[in-house]
Amino acid sequence: MSTPPAQDPLSRERAHLGSSRAALRAMREDVENLDITDVTANWVNAAVLQHQIDERIKALADLSHTPLFFGRLDYLHAPGADKAEGAEGERFYIGRRHVHDAEGDPMVIDWRAPVSQPFYRASKKDPMDVGLRRRFGYTSGDLTAYEDEHLSDPSETAATSKLLQQEIERPRVGPMRDIVATIQPEQDEIVRAGLGGSVCVQGGPGTGKTAVGLHRVAYLLYAHRERLARTGTLVIGPNKSFLHYIEQVLPALGELEVKQATVDDLVAHVEVRGTDDATAAVVKGDARMAEVLRRAVRSHVTLPTEGVVVVRGSRRWRVPAYELETIVGELLDRDIRYGAAREALPQRIAHAVLVQMERSGEAPDDRVQDAVARNTAVKAAVKAIWPPVDPAKLVLRLLTDVDFLAVHADGILDEDEQKEILWSKSVRSVKSAKWSPADAVLIDEATDLVQRTHSLGHVVLDEAQDLSPMQYRAVGRRCTTGSATVLGDLAQGTTPWATRSWDEALAHLGKGEAVIEELTAGFRVPTDVIAYASRLLPHIAPGLTPVASVRENPGFFEVRPTTADEQVVDACEELLRNEGSVGLIAADARIPALTEALAATGLTYLGPGEETTAQTRLTLVPASLAKGLEYDYVVLDEPQAVVDGEPDERTGLRRLYVALTRAVSGLTVTHAAPLPQQLA
Repeated sequence: MSTPPAQDPLSRERAHLGSSRAALRAMREDVENLDITDVTANWVNAAVLQHQIDERIKALADLSHTPLFFGRLDYLHAPGADKAEGAEGERFYIGRRHVHDAEGDPMVIDWRAPVSQPFYRASKKDPMDVGLRRRFGYTSGDLTAYEDEHLSDPSETAATSKLLQQEIERPRVGPMRDIVATIQPEQDEIVRAGLGGSVCVQGGPGTGKTAVGLHRVAYLLYAHRERLARTGTLVIGPNKSFLHYIEQVLPALGELEVKQATVDDLVAHVEVRGTDDATAAVVKGDARMAEVLRRAVRSHVTLPTEGVVVVRGSRRWRVPAYELETIVGELLDRDIRYGAAREALPQRIAHAVLVQMERSGEAPDDRVQDAVARNTAVKAAVKAIWPPVDPAKLVLRLLTDVDFLAVHADGILDEDEQKEILWSKSVRSVKSAKWSPADAVLIDEATDLVQRTHSLGHVVLDEAQDLSPMQYRAVGRRCTTGSATVLGDLAQGTTPWATRSWDEALAHLGKGEAVIEELTAGFRVPTDVIAYASRLLPHIAPGLTPVASVRENPGFFEVRPTTADEQVVDACEELLRNEGSVGLIAADARIPALTEALAATGLTYLGPGEETTAQTRLTLVPASLAKGLEYDYVVLDEPQAVVDGEPDERTGLRRLYVALTRAVSGLTVTHAAPLPQQLA
């Protein structure tokens, strides 16, 4: 006999979902109907308040394809109750945001709330007072299944969650999505780490380090919203394609205020139109360049040889050269920023004048000191002693003036290194210079030496293994008074200056005290694929622990010899018969040929970072842009060409390692040339 609908658990849960969606709609309508006509003092306050209301309305959007809640916790006892009393526990639905009914009672609890933590941490060994943990399965936004774990029942053995596995392995079409329903205990520990400390996450392909970093931002905004609203947060990615890929994760969690940028965006003081060869880029990215720049900036200070005479009315006040020299020496010894010291110098000179005035019986106040500081003679002295410095002009002089560079790089860079970074052609001006990305970082360093860089409350730095020491310093300047979450994989470092160790990188970042965590459980890459890619680890990162796939589905894996580009396209068409996205990854030099082959067959495709659709699920990806992206299925074309496309073999093998580990469900490796011997 069938169970009546009223008693059917799935029907009850669907009813709660419907009620929760109605409650969220009502919350949104309440905000939309707010009348602020008579509650603001002026138009500025009204504009600010209206902006806040608009943002709140966006945050309360009900995304039809995104489940409102994904889990349920039934506690054995009420929070704070004496367990001996047997007080009945409460039931909480865990979701992406808080939802309450008309009386203010919670219908869905934010996943970041303390009461939600056992959903991620509780186990048979430590049930955390949870009697039942229920996971929900969805199909196109509709609640279609549930799965229970009775954590406090000793007779029930622990089992792998089928719904959890299905969610992890669900096909990926479109941008990166959140993992809020699948966060694992070791990931949750990192996500909920305090704001006061910095964290570095070493994670191999598919371990979820990027998702962990983004969810950590969402958690910190929940736990420290007022503080971070004042100080700001920033997510830094390797390129625009990557940022486009991840940009929907935080909004899906209700967080709209987090800014995203690349390192190049941060240091965009000049237009970048040039490039460096690998050797020059390595030297320019070396941390030693910071001292070269510091010397060059400070070299503009000239010790005074004459005193300053200040005329006020009928009186003349003279500050002798030796006293000026003492003032300048004190400012240099304090090692404060060049611009701050330059602003302090006229006030220090004015103070010396005021001391003389007081000794003569006058009683000057602060207004007199400010007037003296603005005196023509004082201004002239400051200009001669501590002239203004333009950071871009300073760097341009270092890169074009042999003698200027030699003086300030003496004992820091050897002659060969100096020759490497010197420009072969003279340049007329900052605007006409063909600046490289590494030059822009040098200008940013010089800018900070002149004027302090604004610091944010928290910065997430993803794919950090590819940064140079000077780039680390540039990021570190953005969080000197805040904390950082550093994400990366040493095995995926594909620049000539790639990070050798996290301790070294964190020192350059200014976060030497950061805790280093390692994620080794692979949730994304299938077992056979990660095992094949891990053959490269002894050659590219001998000290790293290989990723161990925890997926039950071994995935699809094939190595296929080919003789023509049309066969590569055939491999793509075969994979497109499956559900989900397909990425065709190839060495940059192979992209034109594959573009022609795809056009000849009429197979439509997208570029990296572009959002896939049900009609167009194939993306053509140059190997240089594959990092951080993922596809359900991947065709990797000519592994040896990927290796050969880099300046050296180790970098090439690392690039290949990245390309091999972009697949979520299956990988086909096609090759006409022999495979790299390291894959044998």
